Amino acid sequence: MSYLEAVKQIKKNQISSVFLLYGNEPYFIQSLKTRLMEAILDDDKDNLSSYDLEETSIQDVIADTETFPLFGERKLIIATNAVFLKAKPDKLSFEHDLESLQRYLSAPVDFSVLVLIAPYEKIDERKKVTKQLKKQASVVACNAIKEYELKKWISQLADQLHVTIGDDVYDLLESELSTNLHLLESELKKLAMYVGENGEITREIAEALLSHTTTNSSLKLVDAVMNRDLHKAIAIYKDLEKMKEEPIALIGLLAFQFRTIFRVKLLKQKGYSQSHMQKQLGVHPYVIKIAMQREKQFSIDTLEYIMDQLADADAAMKQGSMEKELAFEILLYHLTKGKIARTKAQASD
Repeated sequence: MSYLEAVKQIKKNQISSVFLLYGNEPYFIQSLKTRLMEAILDDDKDNLSSYDLEETSIQDVIADTETFPLFGERKLIIATNAVFLKAKPDKLSFEHDLESLQRYLSAPVDFSVLVLIAPYEKIDERKKVTKQLKKQASVVACNAIKEYELKKWISQLADQLHVTIGDDVYDLLESELSTNLHLLESELKKLAMYVGENGEITREIAEALLSHTTTNSSLKLVDAVMNRDLHKAIAIYKDLEKMKEEPIALIGLLAFQFRTIFRVKLLKQKGYSQSHMQKQLGVHPYVIKIAMQREKQFSIDTLEYIMDQLADADAAMKQGSMEKELAFEILLYHLTKGKIARTKAQASD
């Protein structure tokens, strides 16, 4: 079962007696734990028990699971680090009696929900207890989503929020937020609240409402440089300062953007397709797409000039020969008013 399928079941209050959450994506695991606590306990934390299976035996956990709740109708038992599901379990000072778990799986009580958590990319599918869990428990895969799965995941989440997303919004969401699934879900909920049920999230709305990220701001900084807009470049820099971004780190972000544009321009001249560029450079397809749009605005000489300016500013900051903030503002002046401005018209090669 996938994370989103599990969320649907929990929302419908279709809650199994036993769950197994396995995988290496902490966001999915934490989110499901929170949803189960809300659905089962409803703020009644007296009926919540948490165990670490590297410190407590599974037989002790089962004993608690089979004990009637003191208050309320149901108990929630969460047991993390199910090491006995790994191909090579860690050595512990005690033994897990897996037969007690197997007996429980055959006849679970109706007043407790047991959640086993195995925060590992893989579990041993050959083990008898694993096979039994797959038959008699709700097993949820919580591994990090692959790049090719992200669009489908965003679409499923949009369906759950009862909104539609414009085709040109997916790239923006993927490039800006894909590394932070918690932020991605949070931002989608915010956009869904803005457009309302059955509304459409357009690119204009997404760009206006998405929380500022350093990646997004660095792209806007590149746009300001391309447009020779020193005032806007400084304003974006000041916003990044408020986000506690260091000038040296910002040079790194700009260097990545312009280096990608430079490499894409060279690969394009060699006849590489967009998909081949993505494989060659190992970056997100959206990064290649944007770089292909931007490389037309620069000549090879201009891009080399920009990278030289970035390197000089980086050296000045690290050597302490100039205040970092001043050095960055001077850098922006050179990038918007210097050779880049004079040679932009020549960028037709």
